[in-house]
Amino acid sequence: MTLGLVRSLGVRAWTELEYLRLCVASGVIGIDAPATLLSAGSALLKYGVLPAALSLSAARYGDRTAVIDELGALSYRELEDRSNRLANQWRIRGLRGGEGVAVLTRNHRGMLDAVFAAAKCGARIILLNTDFGGPQLRYVARREGVDLLVYDEEYESLLGSLSPRRGAYRAWSDMRDASDLESLIAAGSPDAPPAPGTNSTIVLLTSGTTGTPKGAPRPEPRSLEPLGAILSRVPFRTREVTECPAPLFHTLGFAMAMLAIGFGSTLVIRRRFDANQVLESMARHRATTLIAVPVMLARLTELDPASFARKDLSALRIVFVAGSQLGADLCLRATAIFGPVVYNLYGSTEVAYATVATPRDLAIEPGCVGKPVLGAVVKILDETGRELARGETGRIFVGNAIQFQGYTGGGGKECVRGLMSSGDVGHFDSAGRLFIDGRDDDMIVSGGENVFPAEVEELLNAHSAIREAAVIGVPDDTFGARLKAFVVTGEDAQLTEDEVKSHVRASLARYKVPREVVFLAELPRNPTGKVLKRVLQEL
Repeated sequence: MTLGLVRSLGVRAWTELEYLRLCVASGVIGIDAPATLLSAGSALLKYGVLPAALSLSAARYGDRTAVIDELGALSYRELEDRSNRLANQWRIRGLRGGEGVAVLTRNHRGMLDAVFAAAKCGARIILLNTDFGGPQLRYVARREGVDLLVYDEEYESLLGSLSPRRGAYRAWSDMRDASDLESLIAAGSPDAPPAPGTNSTIVLLTSGTTGTPKGAPRPEPRSLEPLGAILSRVPFRTREVTECPAPLFHTLGFAMAMLAIGFGSTLVIRRRFDANQVLESMARHRATTLIAVPVMLARLTELDPASFARKDLSALRIVFVAGSQLGADLCLRATAIFGPVVYNLYGSTEVAYATVATPRDLAIEPGCVGKPVLGAVVKILDETGRELARGETGRIFVGNAIQFQGYTGGGGKECVRGLMSSGDVGHFDSAGRLFIDGRDDDMIVSGGENVFPAEVEELLNAHSAIREAAVIGVPDDTFGARLKAFVVTGEDAQLTEDEVKSHVRASLARYKVPREVVFLAELPRNPTGKVLKRVLQEL
């Protein structure tokens, strides 16, 4: 055995021990009764990680509230019971391991019932975007091989001729007694379903901001790394209260919901985001954690100061943000309102996690996305694959334990020496903090100069009269390409195109000034808050 291999194994062993220490410190690993461990171990062997996490929490926390939605509260014991009943009913209807269960729902208990029941059946769980149009929904369903569909009644008109062989079931109806899931749960056996013979997999879909969403299967973790990696930068604890307005079909919302359930915390969800409702709920339930995409956090900061009056948010320890660029201006506004509790995760559907900016990082550099989490490798490479020095901008490549396994329709992301492209360009500062300079496919060459629209967006979003802005590159006969800005002004704000250009010209190089400014009532966004730049290209 070579000295290098010995050192590598030693580092790996130390890292796993550190993951274990972090899990113990958080409370997720502790001393449990033999019966509790037996229940969790049995579920792990029969079904895999997700059902085992629920079974362990049900055994540990029993009557503690697991979920609060618009229908009320469910305990951990009830959540476990409901998933058993639903899984047994689906087994009766022919669902078997490896078959595809698609979920098209908003944030409510039915989504969790479907996911855990499907996992206990060993299914491929396909989380569908609630912003899909009918043709897109049917195309993705055919491509992913959907055998059973769970949907909210509001999406029924989109299904068209879609008729999965194991059935389609309403998870939410405005008439409570019309929920197919509730009827199946009421009729099902509470006994643990038989072992499916295969563990379930999760298929997350890319955002589709530039084209058709792709399926990105996620492997089941084989170590404590995914959990320990996040705990190395974010102080999550067991038995707390997590307010999660982020969509549960998206990587952020789904991962944090599963973490909350595994931690025995109370997960507070509702079907639609309303900033005032979220603020009131956080105060009423004494939320310790808020999970949000940046546009949601922006809407919270835009609330009238009177909305915060007599709202006790003193329990709040973590505002966990991901899904799109946070930006320095929003970071500063959120910190001024909620305190130094903002944690900004950088990753993607494909690469999973990469870095997290802690409140200490953001106090120094509010525009950064932090340092790599424990176990993750993040490098900046040039076009030849050469690693760049700190301060130099290049393509971002990431390595960790749960990167996706290639798109379900074929193909994948570029890999260099075991590291996967995130699709972004960025740089590290002298302290090792990562900054995102833009998407590698957003960069334009204008008059021979490389220009990243994200830099101009950041500047515009900091303008006091601008509520939000987006910048894209468009063809130009003279310069090859030029920038076009789309601006949404604040309420009662007055701003002209020349004033926008002058604002950029005062801070950035001449070739970064947009040649055209379009004022909109709002930017087109998907449900996770990402701006749909393909829509802007058509305006």
